[in-house]
Amino acid sequence: MSARVPTAAINPGWPVLAVRLCVCLLLLAAMLPGPASGEPRGEPKRVLMLHSFGRDFLPWSAFARTIRTELEQQSPWPLELQEHNLLSARFNNPGPEAPFVDYLRSLYSGRPPDIVVSIGAPAARFVQKYRAQLFPETPMVLTAVEQRLVNRTDLTDNDTVIAVYNDFSAFFDSILQVLPDTQTIAVVIGASPLEKFWLEEVKREGKPFESRVAFVWYADLSFAEILKRASMLPPHTVLFWGLMSIDGAGVAHEGDLALRNLRAIANAPIFSFQEAYFGRDTVGGPMHSINESSERTVNAAIRILGGGKPADIKVQPIGFASPKYDWREMQRWGISESNLPPGSEILFREPGIWERYSWQLSLIACVILIQGGLIGGLLRERSRRRFAEVESRQRLAELAHLNRYSAVGELTTSIAHEINQPLGSILTNAETAELMLKSSSPNLDEVREILVDIRRDDQRASEVIRRLRSVLKKTPFEMRDIELNETVRQVIGFVAAMAHGRDIALKCCTASADLHVKGDVVQLQQVFLNLMINAMDAISEAEAKKREVSVTTSLSGASAEIRISDTGAGIATGDLKNVFDPFFTTKPQGMGMGLAIARTIVEAHHGQISAENQPLGGALFTIRLPIARDRSTSA
Repeated sequence: MSARVPTAAINPGWPVLAVRLCVCLLLLAAMLPGPASGEPRGEPKRVLMLHSFGRDFLPWSAFARTIRTELEQQSPWPLELQEHNLLSARFNNPGPEAPFVDYLRSLYSGRPPDIVVSIGAPAARFVQKYRAQLFPETPMVLTAVEQRLVNRTDLTDNDTVIAVYNDFSAFFDSILQVLPDTQTIAVVIGASPLEKFWLEEVKREGKPFESRVAFVWYADLSFAEILKRASMLPPHTVLFWGLMSIDGAGVAHEGDLALRNLRAIANAPIFSFQEAYFGRDTVGGPMHSINESSERTVNAAIRILGGGKPADIKVQPIGFASPKYDWREMQRWGISESNLPPGSEILFREPGIWERYSWQLSLIACVILIQGGLIGGLLRERSRRRFAEVESRQRLAELAHLNRYSAVGELTTSIAHEINQPLGSILTNAETAELMLKSSSPNLDEVREILVDIRRDDQRASEVIRRLRSVLKKTPFEMRDIELNETVRQVIGFVAAMAHGRDIALKCCTASADLHVKGDVVQLQQVFLNLMINAMDAISEAEAKKREVSVTTSLSGASAEIRISDTGAGIATGDLKNVFDPFFTTKPQGMGMGLAIARTIVEAHHGQISAENQPLGGALFTIRLPIARDRSTSA
């Protein structure tokens, strides 16, 4: 084995070479140009963004948001973005701007911004007007401003303009192409100075279309009045949404809340050339591209921050982009795709159910086919069992029919009394209505209520006859789910006029929970009606000082309980056990069948009825009916 040789022995001069290399690197770094003394490396660029109305005023806020995002992403330097709002543009009569000028001058007195970006026409006018007082040497980018509002005479070599062009004629032409049956265009534009300017421009460019459509102008209206009119627009009308920063009442509207409210209530489609409103509230059409304007603005700003001359950056006014339409709004207003201008783009198209759930639907179809075969076999077996059940039920129905015939004998002897109840109510209501109509100023509302009661009583009498005929024809009584609280309230409505005419207080207290039973609603109404009328008769005959009939409903275990009480003289002790017997009555004109029929009906519903005297006077009738089983179990 050879001995290991140390590294230093191989190259004894390597430390000297390393020292020489470090010295060379230091000399080379000293020879390279360093950062400028007034702009140290890494110092952020200060960008001032001035809003015309505020950060949340559409459509300018959409331009500003995109410009801010793209500038932060594309800038090779760190940025210090500062935003201010020109609030005076919101008002029809703006106050002096000097305080805001003084504020900006004091804020940037130490170090002015590296660039000023104005958003919208009012902001552009402001920075041009006060350039000498604020930022005489600072380059400016005037963006999101229509070319007609650019003050060309005050532009300097330190300005770059990213203007847009509103071609209202082309926009109106696109509306009429999309909806050729349009007869009226309702124009929604606000009342600020800027919006008044655009109102006149829209009127001027809309004149060539006046032979085809009628224009309606909403500029001087409050937004509440605009909503009212927009909800009652005639057919073949469209709404043109221009700007709405301030309405005719001087109310400012930020964001898109006003447009959302208009869309929610308007009965006509809404069109706008501003892309900021597209995607939820407007149909679409040729619109300004926010991305295109923002991209050109950001490119100009980065060139200027990098040392480029603003005067060398020339940008032609940006017109409308290719038309875009919202598929959801097209479906809502029945707009055909064949009417769209050439090159139109349809967005937000919702896929059909098969496109969204193709494999799920295929799986479901297979399962249905398999189940269909199984169900077919089961149905055959079920039909055999059903046939046996039908024969069994027929035998049971015949037996039930014989039992009903025995009950019909009792009902037939008292049918006159059964029909006399609603007929008596009809007569009483008719007499009351006749007396009211004879007065000098009859209450027509009460007369109408009496007529409603008469119609209900007539229907109730007809229903008794129909039910009797149904029994004789082997037709079962109509048993269905009944909510007793509502049934009691209906009967209260039947007798309210009678109670009022007799000067009787009719009180009703129903249970807070629903009381559902299975039964015949007409028969149960007849029971409640008989008991209430009997209670009022008892008070009238006794002439009690306190004339009151109370009806209460409650839930008692598995039964619904209805209690009807009065403040009359009560029932004689010896008569309590006979009150439900046929032909037993304490009335001179009574037939003695009302309570007997009531007991028959209640017992047919598997319920109970009882009568007793109250400790403080008066009679109390209590009806208990079983709660429907499906209701009680679910509860």
